[in-house]
Amino acid sequence: MTVQFIAPISPASHLSAARITAFAGYHAEQCRVEVVAETGSTNADLLARVASGDRSRALGAPTLLAAQTQTAGRGRAGRAWLTAPSAALTFSLAWPFAAPLQTLVGLPLAVGVAIAETLADFGVEVQLKWPNDVLQGGRKLAGILIETATAPDQQLWAVVGIGINLAMPEQLQEQIGRRTASLPAAAAQDRDLLLGSLLSALAQTMRQFENAGLAAFVERWNRLHAFAGQQVLILDQGKTLHEGRALGIDQIGRLLLQTDGGSSPIAIMAGDISLRPKED
Repeated sequence: MTVQFIAPISPASHLSAARITAFAGYHAEQCRVEVVAETGSTNADLLARVASGDRSRALGAPTLLAAQTQTAGRGRAGRAWLTAPSAALTFSLAWPFAAPLQTLVGLPLAVGVAIAETLADFGVEVQLKWPNDVLQGGRKLAGILIETATAPDQQLWAVVGIGINLAMPEQLQEQIGRRTASLPAAAAQDRDLLLGSLLSALAQTMRQFENAGLAAFVERWNRLHAFAGQQVLILDQGKTLHEGRALGIDQIGRLLLQTDGGSSPIAIMAGDISLRPKED
């Protein structure tokens, strides 16, 4: 099993639902904010509540659930996402959609844009790796996992899980081969402010995505593309499926790859595959 690590940091003050809500402002005024000290997975918790027939547990509005510590987080394709206490900003946003399930295919890309643009407001410049990673200096800073569930009343919900690294001690950097970045201390100094700002941006993104689809985000995503114009490999369980020059994404979120000798780019659909830069 592939394991993704989030680094530990020194204990930080507890998150405050009231302060997060205040910082999120009017863009997220319909959202509920909940904070727990510890849970296995914020995504799993919200998915269970969506599917529950128990009205006392059901979600009646968009809900952000943040955990001070997450012990059983998951990444894409079922990969474990391990977090030490106060290791990262880990949270999930459950959002109801009227659109059909198939229209949500490009949602991770739109969410990546929202995260990148919010972090830029905090002075942190990042890039996006197709289909769902946020990079800083070529190393992974944040990951996105989106899962869906249908409530007993047939309402479709998307649960957007996000983990952002907050520190990277030298010892752990050596352990994982320096593949992971961490948010600068200045940007993470007030986690309530950061999370409130992210919630505001995500709420706007969800509404815009439902109204206009991925088309509203394609140009913005391509400007943030970490490997634009670079030679990359598309891998499936370590086996190279495609090799070529990464051009960007199209209107439905497929990665456009210009292969050697190809007259036109091929379009790669996201799935249980990985993108890697080709090493010379």
